[in-house]
Amino acid sequence: MTSTQIPGATDVTDPATDPATDLALDVRGLKKVYDGQGRSVEAVRDLTFSIERGSLVCIVGPSGAGKTTLLRCIAGLLGITDGEVVLDGERVTSPPAGMAVVFQEYGRSLFPWMTVRQNVELPLKEKGLRRAERRRLVDEALAAVGLTDSEDAHPWQLSGGMQQRVAIARAVAYEPTVLLMDEPFAAVDAQTRADLEDLVRTLWKRLGVTVLFVTHDIDEAVYLGQRVLVLSNRPTVILEDVAIDLPDERDQLETRSTPRFAELRHHVYELIQQAKRGHRPDGEAPA
Repeated sequence: MTSTQIPGATDVTDPATDPATDLALDVRGLKKVYDGQGRSVEAVRDLTFSIERGSLVCIVGPSGAGKTTLLRCIAGLLGITDGEVVLDGERVTSPPAGMAVVFQEYGRSLFPWMTVRQNVELPLKEKGLRRAERRRLVDEALAAVGLTDSEDAHPWQLSGGMQQRVAIARAVAYEPTVLLMDEPFAAVDAQTRADLEDLVRTLWKRLGVTVLFVTHDIDEAVYLGQRVLVLSNRPTVILEDVAIDLPDERDQLETRSTPRFAELRHHVYELIQQAKRGHRPDGEAPA
């Protein structure tokens, strides 16, 4: 059996015979150089990591470390200079059908003239799904994020946290194999942020989707993830892949109060400080 072809991807492996298909996402030697105005800027030097199917992995790094550049390359929204990104055994060359992205700027990603339901349904129409299937998926997604009673409202009538829930519902309804999230809670208040963090973990466990979550918040990364990938300063490489050995069931108050949470947070914080000072695992000086 050969793999199913998806838009924005080319076949790399046969899922029936390749044990690597336990990986939802495989990033191999990814490099990104920006050329312009008579000079080149090496944003990402050599990033190699893999994410197992059904896992939740966070990415943190210093400001300017290339977190968003990396995510856009993985999503096929930005061309790469070298290396490759493989989604479900297929090389990503443009935005693939098996991936959904939730951005920080939720206000820009929602259409204000459409209702909540219409916003969530739009990508499903583009996907060519029948009306009954679209209705079922939208109903389930809105229920999952607690917005069933707001389906006829418009985004501008909702709070920031509720608007981000709409964006999450739209991604969930699309039924991706991999969900990318780019600092999605940076613009909401602390209480709303905590609620949305718990929502992400609930949806992740319920749906079995693979999540790659980019954040600048160390506490958030440790609370959410099974692993935290810490990036170096630019040109970016992985400083350390930190295993988060907290209990699977997490609580905002109890989990964050444990000694182990404090130890992990301290360790990731120290790594970020090392990155800011220019420490690199390859031993080379930063640009």
